[in-house]
Amino acid sequence: MAKFAVLHLEKGAGNDAPISSHIERTVNPSNADKDRTHLNRELIEFPDSVKNRTEAIQYRIEHAGITRKISHNQVRAIRFIMTGSPEQMQHIQNEGRLDDWCRDSLDWLRKEVGNENVVSAVLHLDEQTPHIHATVVPIVTGERRKARQEAQKAGKKYKKKNVNAPRLCADDIMSKERFKHMQDTYAQAMSKFGLVRGKEGSEARHISTQQYYRKLVGRNEDLKEIIQEQEHERQEVYDKTRDLYNRKDEARDKFLNMDRYVRDKQEELAIVESKLQKSKQEYEPYKAQEELNLIHNLFPMMKEQLRIADLCKTMGLAFNSIKALLEGRNLTAKIFSFFSPEHKQKFTAEDVKLKMEKEPDNPDKLRLNINGVNIIDWFREQYQQVKQATNHNARLNIKPEVGKNKGVKM
Repeated sequence: MAKFAVLHLEKGAGNDAPISSHIERTVNPSNADKDRTHLNRELIEFPDSVKNRTEAIQYRIEHAGITRKISHNQVRAIRFIMTGSPEQMQHIQNEGRLDDWCRDSLDWLRKEVGNENVVSAVLHLDEQTPHIHATVVPIVTGERRKARQEAQKAGKKYKKKNVNAPRLCADDIMSKERFKHMQDTYAQAMSKFGLVRGKEGSEARHISTQQYYRKLVGRNEDLKEIIQEQEHERQEVYDKTRDLYNRKDEARDKFLNMDRYVRDKQEELAIVESKLQKSKQEYEPYKAQEELNLIHNLFPMMKEQLRIADLCKTMGLAFNSIKALLEGRNLTAKIFSFFSPEHKQKFTAEDVKLKMEKEPDNPDKLRLNINGVNIIDWFREQYQQVKQATNHNARLNIKPEVGKNKGVKM
C-alpha cells in the first residue's frame, strides 16, 4: 500500500481565532485523547509579548512594513496541515524519527513561504495520526500577478508598482501552479521518511475540513449499521450453535454446518471491522465548535471558575455557597469541616474566611483562599500536622480518640 505525504492548505477567516482554539487546545475536541494532550508541542517560539497564535499573526502583519491599507475581508493567515498516511506516520514515530520529520517539514515550509511568514507550528500527538498545524501569514513581494491579469483582460495598461514593497496576498501562495509546486517539493522532502506524492491529476478534489468531516461521519454511520446487523446475526448464530451443541450427537451434522457458517460470518465481520478501523485511522477530524469557541472568547475566565466550582463541590460546599464565591463574596464561619480530595480526609478550621481570588503571578488563573492562604497549600499543611501528631502518639503509645470531625455546612 502506498504511503503518501499529506499537505493540506486552507485560508483562515479574519484573524483565524476560532481555529486557534482547536490548535492550542483551549477547548478539547471529541477526537482528541485528553491523557495525551500534554504531548503536543509548539515548534516555533513566539516573539516577546506575543502569547498565542492569534497575536503572532497580528504581530507579523504589523512588523512586515506593509504600507497599503488592509481590508477587513483580506485573508491574514493560511493554515498548513502536514502529515502522512497513518501507518507510515506511526512507523516514523516508533522509529524515533518524528523530531527529524518535524524539522524537515518546517525547513521545507520556511523555504517555500519565507522564514518570518511562518508564525506558528504545533505538533499534535493526542489524535490518531501525528500531524503539524502550521500558520503562514502571506506576506509577499514582486509583481501583482492577479492585478496584471485583470488589467490585461480589460484591455487596460497595467500600472506597475514597486515590486519590492511587501504586501498581504494569499492568492499568490495558493495559486494552482504554486500549490502543485508545493505538493511536488514536499513529497521530495519527505521521501527520506518513506512518503511519496499522491497521484498527480487525480480526480479527487479538495474539500473543506467541515465537508470532509460530514462525509466521513456518514460513511462511518453506514459501517456501524452494518456491524450492528452482523453482530445481531452472529448472536443468533451463536444461540443456535449452543442449542445444537446441547443436543450433541443428535445434531452433529447440523452443528458442523452451523460452525462453518459462524466462521464465514466472523470473516465477513472482520472485513467490515477492518474497514471501519481504517476509516478511523484516516480520519483527521477538525470538527467546528463555534458555540464553545464563542463562549470561551466572551467569558475567558469561565474555565477557571468551573474548576474552582468543582473543587468547592468536592470539598462539600453547598450550591449557594459556591455561587456566592463565584460572585466575589466572602464566606465566613466559626467552625468549618471540609474534605480534601488530595488527601481523602476531612480537616476542621475555626474562624474561617473563604474567598476566590486571582493568582498574584498569573491573573488568568484563580484560586480559593482560606484565611488568605491557598486552600491547596492549607490542605497540605494540615495533613503534615496530622501526620506528625500521629507519629508522636505512636511513639508515646497513645491511642487516638474515636469520633467524627464536626463542622457547619456552608
